[in-house]
Amino acid sequence: MTQHSLRGRLFLIGLVTITFALLLAGGGIVLLFERHVERTLDDDLDAFVDQIRGRLESDSSTGKLRLSDYASDPRFEKPQSGYYWQILGEAGYGMIRSRSLQDFTLMPRAACIADGRTRHFYMTGPKHEPLLAGQLCVKWRGARGETQVLIVVAIETDSLAITRNAFTSEMIVGLLILASVLAIALWLHVDLGIAPLARLRAEVSEIARGERTRLGMGAPKEIQPLIEEMNTLLQERAAQTERAQNRAADLAHGLKTPLTALVADSRLLREKGEKEIAGSLERIAEVMQRTVTRELVRARAKEGLRGRRIAEASVPEVVDTLIRTLTRTGTEVEFDVRAPSTLTAPFDRNDLMEVVGNLLENASRYASSLVRVTASREGASTRLVIEDDGPGLPEGAEQFVRQRGGRLDESGNAGLGLAIVQDVLDAYGATIEFSRSDLGGLRVSVNLSPDRAEGIA
Repeated sequence: MTQHSLRGRLFLIGLVTITFALLLAGGGIVLLFERHVERTLDDDLDAFVDQIRGRLESDSSTGKLRLSDYASDPRFEKPQSGYYWQILGEAGYGMIRSRSLQDFTLMPRAACIADGRTRHFYMTGPKHEPLLAGQLCVKWRGARGETQVLIVVAIETDSLAITRNAFTSEMIVGLLILASVLAIALWLHVDLGIAPLARLRAEVSEIARGERTRLGMGAPKEIQPLIEEMNTLLQERAAQTERAQNRAADLAHGLKTPLTALVADSRLLREKGEKEIAGSLERIAEVMQRTVTRELVRARAKEGLRGRRIAEASVPEVVDTLIRTLTRTGTEVEFDVRAPSTLTAPFDRNDLMEVVGNLLENASRYASSLVRVTASREGASTRLVIEDDGPGLPEGAEQFVRQRGGRLDESGNAGLGLAIVQDVLDAYGATIEFSRSDLGGLRVSVNLSPDRAEGIA
């Protein structure tokens, strides 16, 4: 299944939102700017119209319209400059226009209505360019009597488009800079927003490693219910673990006495000459003892690890204790121990005793004269190697001795011991390897620095 990133999802949603908002804002700003420029042009047209109306008079010699003392804008003097004005009088008062128009006549939008209001509209100029025009109709009394005069001033709108495009280009640069700043701020916002989830993940990892038993309660209220539910689940799990350990202990004590009695009865039967029945009872008792031992070790290792912090166990101390025990029980092999006195492993001491004890017992059973124990730190790992000068495992026997009930002979407990070792190591996520030792016998290598997160998942 594809893994989705919450951080990436939130960032993508925010980025899409920011992009949409900036596009909408940019379009709105351009529209407002364009309308502002249009209003500015309207004001310019009104100013030109008022200036022309104030200078309007009739020629004393011809009686026609003319402008008195008018300092015209230079743009109205240049032919086809894009700035034009035109004055049209009725009743023979004639028409005058700016030099920029030459012989072109501006066509008014509507009939002359002398209401003192300037009307704005678009029209076509002498170069077929779009013009924004201002039209004013006034009543005017000249030498020939009262008449209506139509004043039209027009300005080319290409400058409006040029100004708008220039503004848009500059605004796009500004918006891109703003978008970059907002994207960085959004990433920080998302990162800070999901920081409590990162802390929660770290605390869950600490629980998996046995470094804490509960999740912290200092979390935002949105995820506080989740933490409370998980803490309740952890509490229930701890209670179940305790009950399972208690049941395992009760099982051990409950079966110990019947098994002891069964072995004693088989011994009595053997003494009375019932060797066949006695042998059958002894085999039954042995199978039961092996099964109970393995299951108790497995339950203690797996259940005991969950939610519990494991202290570092001293490897040399455990090895020395077990060697002294084996020596007292009558083993005659020599032990060569090579381990730093300060070397530790992240194992419960009882579980480490179970692993090392079974391995040492098997090695001493099959060794001819020497068992070598080497413990060392290799990077972040603690490695324990136990070798003997015995015959070693036959070809293909490694998997057999680690299965349930597997053993190399009918008298020893090699199969059971290695199966128990495998169960404990599995609970810790540790690994074990078998190979031929340079002593001639078996070489067992155990990595005692496991990944517990995998081992107890």
